[in-house]
Amino acid sequence: MNPSPKIPQSVLVVIYTTAMDVLLIRRADAGEADFWQSVTGSKDSEDEPFVHTAAREVLEETGIDCTASSALAANLQDWYLENVYGIYPRWLHRYAPGITHNTERVFGLQLPQRVPVTLNPREHTDYVWLPYLQAAERCYSPSNAEAVLHVPRWLASSGPGPGAQ
Repeated sequence: MNPSPKIPQSVLVVIYTTAMDVLLIRRADAGEADFWQSVTGSKDSEDEPFVHTAAREVLEETGIDCTASSALAANLQDWYLENVYGIYPRWLHRYAPGITHNTERVFGLQLPQRVPVTLNPREHTDYVWLPYLQAAERCYSPSNAEAVLHVPRWLASSGPGPGAQ
């Protein structure tokens, strides 16, 4: 039995500290590629709010709880940025026929300091905390690297995220 096709709407969550260290996780299904990224994941349903997707994916992929009832809930911020990109050919089979692009909503999760994480071994094989510039250089995806480069701007901002109107 084939699983339902993935919904081409996802989140990217940059997890960072007040010292501008960024958490990156290595994908387990990337083959030979050294595929480091921030937390990512697709909506479970078309009507799932992006913020719920973001909190769910952070918990599933790192064990960090920023769901609505958690102490970190207010630290999960919508950066009001969206990336639309072509889905990598190796993962097109996960989507309905004819789907070639994904819309990704960007969030940030600010933590006071680095924390240990609990990876889902089916999805990720390792994690690392790096200063944000080094993290941006290590990101496999250009849109992920660009989001990581927003960390100083977000920390300096007292209002909405870098892309807010």
